[in-house]
Amino acid sequence: MREICLDIETTGLDPKDGHKIVEIACVELINKTRTNNFFHTYVNPRRDVPFEAFRIHGLSTEFLQDKPFFDHIVDKFLEFIGDDLLVIHNASFDTKFLNNELRNLNRPILQMSRVCDSLAIARNKFPGAQNSLDALCKRFSIDLSKRQKHGALVDTQLLSSVYIELMGGAQTGFSFNDNANIHVDNSQQLSNSLESNSNYSLPTINKRNIKFPLRSFNLSEQEIEAHKKFIKENFKNNFWNY
Repeated sequence: MREICLDIETTGLDPKDGHKIVEIACVELINKTRTNNFFHTYVNPRRDVPFEAFRIHGLSTEFLQDKPFFDHIVDKFLEFIGDDLLVIHNASFDTKFLNNELRNLNRPILQMSRVCDSLAIARNKFPGAQNSLDALCKRFSIDLSKRQKHGALVDTQLLSSVYIELMGGAQTGFSFNDNANIHVDNSQQLSNSLESNSNYSLPTINKRNIKFPLRSFNLSEQEIEAHKKFIKENFKNNFWNY
């Protein structure tokens, strides 16, 4: 099963107020496991970036001036996501911006039936708890050291790790590396960025094959009683019944 973790950065909170997308990133999952395939591009919003937005993601008007417009990258973006499930944290925010751009180009919009909101999953699993991306990374002990500012590529990497944990935990056998298959307008520029900027280093999941010897003897009554005593004395709120 193919799923796409997706995140965007914008100039503001609502496209109805004239705000635009400035960055898009997607990470591919196959059967809840990250692959080497992801999409990333910056987007020229055809407008200034307010200081409040710049403080969040660090993408300035000057930096975005030579980046492609959304209509220049839309075909590659749609090709990458295909018809697969989109995993988005706080999905209503991202989809309203993406659908605004798609409507402006007379393209079919993203239907919510193909969107999985990881925020909704987290709220259901952890009612009353903080369920921001930062809070969930801390809950699952996911390294946040590279998240100096909000950035779609970094945040999508984190989202993929959070989503895997929300859905039951990581599988082994796949890893990201510097030779990942990157779908991006300026692929050479991003490739250099990935190699030189530690903010965009991708986590590795290593396959481990560990075999333990089979137990060929039974516990004695003394050992069983010692184990019960250990559990009782050291795990006051345990779930085992003895």
